[in-house]
Amino acid sequence: MNDKKFIIGIDIGGTKCAVVLADCQMNIYHRIAFPTEVEKGPNHTIDRILFAIEQLLSKNGLAKNQIESIGISCGGPLDSKSGVILSPPNLPGWDNIPIKKIIEEQMGAPVYLENDANAGALAEWTLGAGRGCKNMIFITFGTGLGAGLILNGRLYSGANDMAGEIGHIRLAEDGPEGYGKAGSFEGFCSGGGIAKLARREIEKRLKRGEVVGFCPTLDMVKSITAKDVGLAAERGDPAAVDILKISARYLGLGLSILIDILNPEKIILGSIFVRIRKFLQPVAEEVIRKEALEISAKKCLILPAQLGERIGDYASLCVALRIGKKEDGNG
Repeated sequence: MNDKKFIIGIDIGGTKCAVVLADCQMNIYHRIAFPTEVEKGPNHTIDRILFAIEQLLSKNGLAKNQIESIGISCGGPLDSKSGVILSPPNLPGWDNIPIKKIIEEQMGAPVYLENDANAGALAEWTLGAGRGCKNMIFITFGTGLGAGLILNGRLYSGANDMAGEIGHIRLAEDGPEGYGKAGSFEGFCSGGGIAKLARREIEKRLKRGEVVGFCPTLDMVKSITAKDVGLAAERGDPAAVDILKISARYLGLGLSILIDILNPEKIILGSIFVRIRKFLQPVAEEVIRKEALEISAKKCLILPAQLGERIGDYASLCVALRIGKKEDGNG
């Protein structure tokens, strides 16, 4: 493999990081994952990333000059042009970290940075449910809610990398808080949002004297998570099903706004949506039929993401290859 070129992908999350080595056709050779350990600060994590890269090169008998480029997928906000990470909420202490410069100086290869929603959109567009379309929206639907936009066959980032922050849209005057705003899209449609929504709804029911099978006492309310709600809904718990129906209605409202404004061919939802899709999609699509422009809604498919747990790896590799940002616009 002495004359072959390779790329490296780095996926930085609040809980874990992964570093992958692949060829330029995105065939992955090796992967190293480790906890982010945010409490130890950014320098600790960056040192772990650089050590993982050294391990990957050593295991495969590669020299640094065989690395064509390096892509980083990381939660925003960030400045993709200068390659600086700007205080992401899931990475406390990562304030104005010039990660592009740090890794380029160590590796001697060009480094590209993109927020995780945009990078995820590139991955699903290239290898997943978005293949073959020119206009699509990828929605993270994880701990928080963000979107990556592929418009006219290119990644759309906005004036300062803030396009697609759909979690901040207010859908109701009152509701669970997400993205610092009560009643926001993220407040109703994210892991954190569903947990808050569940706590509100369960507390109301218990105070009315109703029985909630998966959370029978007020003492348990504070510890309820979105996962608890999903598992209870799978078991047929009526309160859990009702909570997910509320989330689903607001999902339909939020998606209707996106359909009317952006007229996409596909909206692809990841993470939590994939796991509890059967509770969310039918209700959301019913709302879309009522709320969105019919001619636009009929053109738009609502789909689960296809790449699953692999999306972070492929997302970072898409960033390394500059997919969606090349001058020809074809990826």
